[in-house]
Amino acid sequence: MASSNFVDYVKIFGRSGKGGAGSRHFRKEKFIEFGGPDGGDGGNGGSIILRGNKQYWTLIHLKYQRHIFAENGEAGSGARCSGKNGADVIIDVPLGTVARNAETGEIVCEVTEEGQLAILLKGGRGGLGNWHFKTATNQAPRYAQPGEDCVEGWFILELKVLADVGLVGFPNAGKSTLLAAVSAAKPKIANYAFTTLEPNLGIVECRDHHSFVMADIPGIIEGAHTGKGLGTRFLRHIERNSILLFMIPADSKDVKEEYRILFNELEQYNPELLDKQRLLAITKCDMLDDELKEAIACDLPENVPVIFISSVSGYNIQKLKDLLWNMLQRENPENQ
Repeated sequence: MASSNFVDYVKIFGRSGKGGAGSRHFRKEKFIEFGGPDGGDGGNGGSIILRGNKQYWTLIHLKYQRHIFAENGEAGSGARCSGKNGADVIIDVPLGTVARNAETGEIVCEVTEEGQLAILLKGGRGGLGNWHFKTATNQAPRYAQPGEDCVEGWFILELKVLADVGLVGFPNAGKSTLLAAVSAAKPKIANYAFTTLEPNLGIVECRDHHSFVMADIPGIIEGAHTGKGLGTRFLRHIERNSILLFMIPADSKDVKEEYRILFNELEQYNPELLDKQRLLAITKCDMLDDELKEAIACDLPENVPVIFISSVSGYNIQKLKDLLWNMLQRENPENQ
């Protein structure tokens, strides 16, 4: 099977540049017997910098470039000439990239905006030349600072998809079908679990030429917060979504219980996810009559708005888009 082009996890080794040494030079010119110290400063070592680029949507370009090195700074020279700074290495990454120290797990930086620069490893400072150390009592210092050493380490880069609305549900709940119905995205759709193995993004057009981004997250199963079914890999993409659209099919044995399981998985993975706006969509309703809808509505989760939809027939799809758009305006009133 060919590997997917969607890569949301890479481990890289980086080394910043070493700072150049300061010079211990003395001025030597004809007819100037005691020129004094004039050693220049060393150049700064190059840094390794992450830059947000909205044209990128995956980390695949780093999959085969695991070792990244910045240039060393050059040493200083006479006549107070500073050494050349080492060139920085700038790595373009998709928006939503998080860099962690591979040993400690500590977050080093996050890139969430276009053009944002985040220093992964800072280059060493260049050393000061000997002219800096001239004093009234030491007119000819014969020492200069060495450059700071380089910094190196292993880092894990993770991509958390940036989207306005994230689709949350068990496998085969109709998430990909909905995304295909409301956007131009073409996710794989089939009648078996885990058809979707990577997030799919689609731009949803609303009234008055408004739009928002919807993300089809691979299905969650019970125990996902412990890594079951690659759950933690899927769940991290939900962290960046403004609204969580829970999707449970109408033919589910117990809608309320399925919602409870999904809700619990999010809570166990990251309690902050529960602070996001939530909406429950009962999918695959094209075969339901009013009596069956009323029966399902009698036993639904509390404290979450509910809408019945059918991606196949288009039932309530426009209403769903309007509802999501209004919820987004409450989330970001400055965009109105």
